[in-house]
Amino acid sequence: MFGVQLEADGAWMHVRSERTFRVPKRACQSLSPPTNKSQKLQGKRRSLKFGGDMQGKAEVDIANLNLGELDLTTDEFILDEVDTHIQANLEDDLVKEALKTGVDLRQYSKQVESELQRIEQASIKDYIKESQNIALLHNQITACDSILERMEGMLSGFQSDLWSISSEIQTLQQQSVSMSVRLKNRQAVRSHLSQLVDELVVPGAMISTILDSPVTEQEFLEQLHELNNKINFAKELSFRETLACSDIQDIVDRLKLKAVSKIREFILQKIYSFRKPMTNYQIPQNTLLKYRFFYQFLLANERTVAKEIRDEYVDTMSKIYYSYFKSYSSRLLKVQYEEVADKDDLMGVEDTAKKGFFSKPSLKSRNTIFTLGQRGTILSPAELEGPILVPHTAQRGDCRYPYETLFRSQHFGLLDNGCREFLFLCDFFMVTGNSALDLFNCIMGKTLAMFLKSMSTYVSDCYDSIAIFLCIHIILRFRAITAKRNIPVLDKYWDAVLELLWPRFELILEMNIHSIRSTDPQRLGVLDTRPHYITRRYAEFSSAIVSINQTFPNEKTHTLLGQLQVEVENFVLKMAAEFPSRRDQLIFLINNYDMLLGVLMERAADDSKEVEGFQQLLLARTQEFIEEILSAPFGGMIAFVKEAEALMEKGQLDRLKNDEARITQLVRGFSSSWKQSVEAMSQEVMRSFTNFKNGTSIIQGALTQLIQYYHGFHKVLSQPTFRALTVRSELINLHHLMVEVKKHKPNF
Repeated sequence: MFGVQLEADGAWMHVRSERTFRVPKRACQSLSPPTNKSQKLQGKRRSLKFGGDMQGKAEVDIANLNLGELDLTTDEFILDEVDTHIQANLEDDLVKEALKTGVDLRQYSKQVESELQRIEQASIKDYIKESQNIALLHNQITACDSILERMEGMLSGFQSDLWSISSEIQTLQQQSVSMSVRLKNRQAVRSHLSQLVDELVVPGAMISTILDSPVTEQEFLEQLHELNNKINFAKELSFRETLACSDIQDIVDRLKLKAVSKIREFILQKIYSFRKPMTNYQIPQNTLLKYRFFYQFLLANERTVAKEIRDEYVDTMSKIYYSYFKSYSSRLLKVQYEEVADKDDLMGVEDTAKKGFFSKPSLKSRNTIFTLGQRGTILSPAELEGPILVPHTAQRGDCRYPYETLFRSQHFGLLDNGCREFLFLCDFFMVTGNSALDLFNCIMGKTLAMFLKSMSTYVSDCYDSIAIFLCIHIILRFRAITAKRNIPVLDKYWDAVLELLWPRFELILEMNIHSIRSTDPQRLGVLDTRPHYITRRYAEFSSAIVSINQTFPNEKTHTLLGQLQVEVENFVLKMAAEFPSRRDQLIFLINNYDMLLGVLMERAADDSKEVEGFQQLLLARTQEFIEEILSAPFGGMIAFVKEAEALMEKGQLDRLKNDEARITQLVRGFSSSWKQSVEAMSQEVMRSFTNFKNGTSIIQGALTQLIQYYHGFHKVLSQPTFRALTVRSELINLHHLMVEVKKHKPNF
């Protein structure tokens, strides 16, 4: 038995066979499984019907079957796909259920067939019922199809148009890039050409302004700048041999000559205005600075005229400065103090040296020559850079000034004018470095030489060392000011002035040293324990030099002051040796050392070498004087205490055991006379020393030393050697003595 299921015109045929056979590919194309449930049921129905019919008959006439090209004669025919389809039908749920329940296949097939017919009829009715809608849908589909066809044509046209537009855009981009490059090139050429044309063209406004406008107008200055640019441009083109340059060269040259002529006349007028009497030349200088470009134009285009103007300015200003400062210096000397120091006004010269029968009494005090006083204020910033003196005003007020004040006024005027002139030269004439220095020296050189000459004449006959030293420090400060302003033109002049002043100061100082060294104490008149006038001169002078020298220390000055101090100390010792008594010698030394120290400490630093030296000398002489004044009323007790303390250190105090009478006399003598002795000592000290503070300090030191000696006296008598002495009971209580002594200390 064999079975085959075939589909033709919607019908299924099932063929059973025990043999394997091959179905051609064309025949198998109709063997696909049903696509929906109705098809499955119809297929099953027909399959079951066909199978039933086959079972109902004993045999089937296989020859009557129209199998087309089905090859059933070969053993190689394999129904792989048919078996697969059969297997799929057998796996169907309905078939499985039918086979499982043992339903009659014929009946089941009829049932399925009738159901299919019913469904088919219902489908046909639904189709007929919806036929109009289906037809309408068909028409709509047909219309949409035509619309879509037209849209397809339109879109194809659009695509073609876009393709052509894209190619056109690319072409336009290429053209745009090319045009942009050409535009940039033309703009670059245009900028160069327009600049060239602008530089070549000489506008009428420039011509009229250069020819007709005054040089002081702003428009003339602006057009002069433009003309200068055109001149420079024409020079540049001439080097390139540009033909266009020849078209404007003549006009530019004539404008240049006209501008040079007008500028020359204007500047020379301003320079000549300096020569008018009572002219403040700073005003025309400031005017020239406003038109500094005029000289720059001349220097660039007409060097001959520029040199003429420069030479004229140098000659004019040189004469003006020389005349002004020469007149000013001579008028300043008229307000100087009439009495100045001379060769006899030295530190070691006695006051009576110049007195003679026919000599007039000196109107000045020689001591003021060595005193700084208020002269040092000239170095304060307010005085140093203050207004210069006006000689005729000072003469009307009958005012007189020391030399350093005149020196300061003269040189501050030089500094002020020199700095201003140097800045003007650098700004207007456009010079720097050595060129500026040379130009400045051409103008101020004659004036500076006049200053040095007059100063050399004055200094060579000057013996006022403080004035010279103040002038030195004025110059040092002025040099610092010019250095701060960064103006080096006066540096050589400052050095030249210092080279004049320093040797003279050192010479005067050495003359004073020599005068003190050669002073004969016996020729100085009556001896006096008060401070000597030579010592006072030294104290005032030394304090003045030390205080001035603090800002700009000078080693040579310190050395000379050290030599002067040694000579003064020797002089004081020589003068002290003239006194017959040691007490007077000590009083003289203490008074002089105290005066020296007091004057020095007013101006010099406390740790200066001079102050420290005299402090040590004063302390030593004061201690010696205290011993001296205590020795008269209390010498016996002091000698006993010193002797006893020396023996106590050696352990030989018993050697004084037999001095009971001496001890008794000392105890009773001190108890009875110490008050009177202390009072007399205090009065003597206050009479001997001119400085009340120093005298008070000496009294306090003497009383303190007396207490110490009496305390030592108590200590000696408390030793075992003297404990048995009955006179010990007469000793004054030490505390009581201290209370009583305090009453005698002077209060101030």
